Amino acid sequence: MRQLVLVLLLGALGCASSGGVRAPPVSARSGAVQLGYASYYSGSLEGNATASGEPYDPSALTAAHRTLPLGTRISVTRTDTGRTVVVLVNDRGPYAGTRRIVDLSRAAARRLDMLRAGVVPVRLEVLGVPASRARR
Repeated sequence: MRQLVLVLLLGALGCASSGGVRAPPVSARSGAVQLGYASYYSGSLEGNATASGEPYDPSALTAAHRTLPLGTRISVTRTDTGRTVVVLVNDRGPYAGTRRIVDLSRAAARRLDMLRAGVVPVRLEVLGVPASRARR
């Protein structure tokens, strides 16, 4: 019994030190909301293929999300300033940090005035999902 308690305690401590609690998933339905943090793509990735097959264009209003269908339109609002941008999900990610929910193109990050901060708190709202990929 003592060994079981010790294993559970060590497991809990390991989870606590892994960078925080993972942001809960978001539904792929219009109006669904997710709270977390946004970061943006490095300029060195320009031209690299995204998950949709399109090359990354830092001047386009695009984003990466782990689970939303490619082609989903989302509104991303910076919760500390109220600035908002609408982007199209065309890639997968972010993979850094467990509370990051979206990676934005440089143009989208500029609209949110987050270039200097790098990572900011956001509210993501699903505006539209491609008809062929909407979850029912």
